[in-house]
Amino acid sequence: MLKTGCINPLLVEALAFCGHGDKVLLVDGNYPLAARSGEAKKIFLGVKPGLPTVPQVLEALCSIANFEKVEAMVPDDGSTPEALKEVRAVMQGMPLDTLDRFAFYDAACEPDVCVAISTGEDRTYACLLLTVGVV
Repeated sequence: MLKTGCINPLLVEALAFCGHGDKVLLVDGNYPLAARSGEAKKIFLGVKPGLPTVPQVLEALCSIANFEKVEAMVPDDGSTPEALKEVRAVMQGMPLDTLDRFAFYDAACEPDVCVAISTGEDRTYACLLLTVGVV
């Protein structure tokens, strides 16, 4: 049995293949993962609406990998989505860059996105691009 904060074998394996500068796409259940994640390995974690949430999965991912940058999708009106407040708490003060929806979609399809994870998050605009850092 693994002794980390993440015991999902698909997540552990996918992150093990990532190197410095690779990206992980972590999105809510509303995100069009099949169409907007390029050639990334796709992992669907949604169990039911609301479970697991993006912040819950992010916390598990942070227990097995270091991230040096976080980019988040934000609405055109400039408001801060509720889930992003929780993401900021998990990331403990790491700067969070923002992208509008279509810029985020473009960035999520880039070749450096190695893993794409869909959650059961039912709040909109709970979408992140995480850049893998060094140990």
